[in-house]
Amino acid sequence: MDDHERGSRYLLITSLGALGVVFGDIGTSPLYAFRESFLAAEGLAVNEESVLGVLSLMFWSLILVVTIKYLVFVMRADNHGEGGILALTALAADGASRAKKGRRRTLLLVGLFGTALLYGDGVITPAISVLSAVEGLGVIAPDLEAYVVPVTGAIIVALFLIQRQGTSRVGALFGPVMIIWFAAIALLGVVEVIGHPRVLVAVSPTYATTFVSDHPSLAFLALGAVFLVVTGSEALYADMGHFGRRPIRLAWIVLVMPALLLNYFGQGALLISEPEAIENPFYSLAPDWGRIPLVLLATMAAVIASQALISGAFSLTQQAIQLGYLPRMHVDHTSPREIGQVYLGAINYALMVTCLAVVVGFQTSSALAAAYGVAVTTTMVITSALLYVVMRTRWGWSIAAAASLSAVFLTIDLAFFAANIIKVPEGGWFPLAVGLAVLGLMVTWKTGRDRLTSKIRSGELSAERFIGSIASHPQRRVPGTAVYLFSNLGATPPPLLANLRHNEVLHETILITTVQWTTRPRVARARRATVHELGEGFFQVLLQYGFTETPDVPQSLANITTAEFGFDPDDAVYVVGNETVIPKEGRSFLAMRDRLFALMHRNAASPIRFFGLPPSRVIEVGTQVEM
Repeated sequence: MDDHERGSRYLLITSLGALGVVFGDIGTSPLYAFRESFLAAEGLAVNEESVLGVLSLMFWSLILVVTIKYLVFVMRADNHGEGGILALTALAADGASRAKKGRRRTLLLVGLFGTALLYGDGVITPAISVLSAVEGLGVIAPDLEAYVVPVTGAIIVALFLIQRQGTSRVGALFGPVMIIWFAAIALLGVVEVIGHPRVLVAVSPTYATTFVSDHPSLAFLALGAVFLVVTGSEALYADMGHFGRRPIRLAWIVLVMPALLLNYFGQGALLISEPEAIENPFYSLAPDWGRIPLVLLATMAAVIASQALISGAFSLTQQAIQLGYLPRMHVDHTSPREIGQVYLGAINYALMVTCLAVVVGFQTSSALAAAYGVAVTTTMVITSALLYVVMRTRWGWSIAAAASLSAVFLTIDLAFFAANIIKVPEGGWFPLAVGLAVLGLMVTWKTGRDRLTSKIRSGELSAERFIGSIASHPQRRVPGTAVYLFSNLGATPPPLLANLRHNEVLHETILITTVQWTTRPRVARARRATVHELGEGFFQVLLQYGFTETPDVPQSLANITTAEFGFDPDDAVYVVGNETVIPKEGRSFLAMRDRLFALMHRNAASPIRFFGLPPSRVIEVGTQVEM
């Protein structure tokens, strides 16, 4: 097999995996989108005019938002292969810092808010997808409706429990199921379209514009549910680091988009001839004998729909940790080939518990539909704004070109945003509350870490001055190497001072090691380490990692090739500081924020595991810091 054949085979396999992870959310929208478009606009008659109008809006939403905006332009804004709004924020902020440094903080805050909102979406997506599928039980037999919520809860628990297997294995398991799903919904739609081919005229945008001009208020309400056909768009971008740009684009163009359009047009054809089918147009497409198999298939597809947001939440969390906006958490890399495939147990179980609470609280997919969309539309608006900055600062586009394209995207995004923001009293408050809570945690952690670092630095001693004192007042040295991890480059680690003060001894070789994360997703091994000899057996080592990487400090030190020293990770002692934060007393906002930071700091993952240090060779030196 030559390289071309191997590359083509890998592309097909990766595209199959993408089907099982990335497209579940957008692929299950036919379960509820058409129905909710009419239920949202009370008083909208189910007739040929309104059906063709809604169908035309759906068609052009898929073309303009998913195909053109995300697959053509947004996914081009990859941060060295990594996608998602946080990667886009890093690109925009880095580009802006080169021109106007004052804009960097604003861009970072806006991007963080968009990132936080995706967690709210990540909670609702499993709930509404699985609920809408299981509700097919009520179509088959009304007596089974009482079992919808318990069955949904059991399925969601099972979904989160298999996440530890990793995205690639989950995708390989789910990919074939999604091929069957898309083939099935396409076939259901084709049958109706063949019987009523006139429905195809809805591809003309005139039906959408006429519908909006003739029924502006009803069309506005319907637009809030029409948006459901594109809700998985952000997931396509967030999961780009898991599979790459080409497999996602290939799967969308070849299979996903044609199947979705055929099914939507099939539902439209059915509603024109049978308006009463609006109660559940998706399941009404199937013959009576096929509804039980369709419910089972839809349930499996709905489970898969949740996967895109779950894996996206893992990626976003890892990026936020490395960029300093969330405390350390243990990250499991689940693929030896794709570095972006990770699993975070803490996030997985937090999402599971919250998702179960949503299912119990909202009970039905229609109730959840009111909550769905507010967070995603806000994130889409933020994505368009950040993309404009990237066009100008990174791609070198002119103001006219960048502004023209951004104006088109923002017009669509803001229309969807306006149609969804009215849902806030009906449940849209929930994803906004989740997003604001996550943003609050991010800002609290970042601010607290900055203040803690400032406190530590206020009494620090420069490494140059400390080594100068060692040269003039020699200390007893013992064989071996000591690695002192300290975040402040060029300063003497407090644990080193404490060790000398209490034990009056130093190792022959001392590596003052600083770990830094860059705004790049990955750093090449050859550029990982920078070493400076400081004299008297001291070395300053800077290790740089990308924001999608998990550091392995012993391995990185062992890879250093320098004439000054040879590092053996099994013959070294690692010394880390362990600060205990003492928050201020009081009931003020600042005091409560300090207590929250202290709680987050206390529950952060141990630096021993996070940096890949061998526990048997680690010494922790504790200090108390009053905030």
